[in-house]
Amino acid sequence: MMSIKKTALTALMVGSVAITGCASTPENNPELDATRDRLSALQNDPQLSSRAPVAIVQAERAVTTAEGAVESKADKADIDHLLYMANNRIELARAEAERRLAEDEVKKLGEERNRVILDARTREAQMLREELNAKQTDRGMVVTLGDVLFETGKADLKPGARSNLDKLAQFMQQYPERTVQVEGHTDSTGSDAINRRLSQARADAVKNYVVGQGISGARITAVGKSKDFPIADNSTAAGRQQNRRVEIIISQ
Repeated sequence: MMSIKKTALTALMVGSVAITGCASTPENNPELDATRDRLSALQNDPQLSSRAPVAIVQAERAVTTAEGAVESKADKADIDHLLYMANNRIELARAEAERRLAEDEVKKLGEERNRVILDARTREAQMLREELNAKQTDRGMVVTLGDVLFETGKADLKPGARSNLDKLAQFMQQYPERTVQVEGHTDSTGSDAINRRLSQARADAVKNYVVGQGISGARITAVGKSKDFPIADNSTAAGRQQNRRVEIIISQ
């Protein structure tokens, strides 16, 4: 009799433990699992996780609240609402992180573009200095061609002048966004009318030669400056020789 009672008591205790164990096991909720996965994917994304920290914390709290409702067996409508709010927080956090990632990439591309432009301009300036002996001024890069281009009082290009102008044409072919202004200058010898006509004719001769090498005339302006802008003293032969020149200003 004692053995029967002991067996029954043992069975009752085992059943009680089994019932208690079943009661403490949280109910499986696929929607909650999916929400956790979405949050985890955002947290573990190296490009996004650091770009919206506040929004991600808010999403984590919303998921924790939904987990609590599931574990406490809250009303299904309440659980569904909390899961909706949690997923909404996750999507808002992801959207903010992706927006900031896009902004960073645009900024990076802008910085790279500026670097490329700077490198290109550096190469251009180096080429002009090396090939045409250009100098940087507040008007841009300036190439000064002395009386090697023309005979005294003439506007016909010397044969030896073509080498420098070929280099200019080559540069303009390589950098089609660049424009130039060709300025003809004279010394103070002779009348202003003659000097103005001569300086304009020389500027036109340079322009026409470069256009003949395939460069659009719309990219070249020719201006006769006469004797108005000397760079040396016209009272000496050496000074007058320096003033008889053509300047080519290349746009920046």
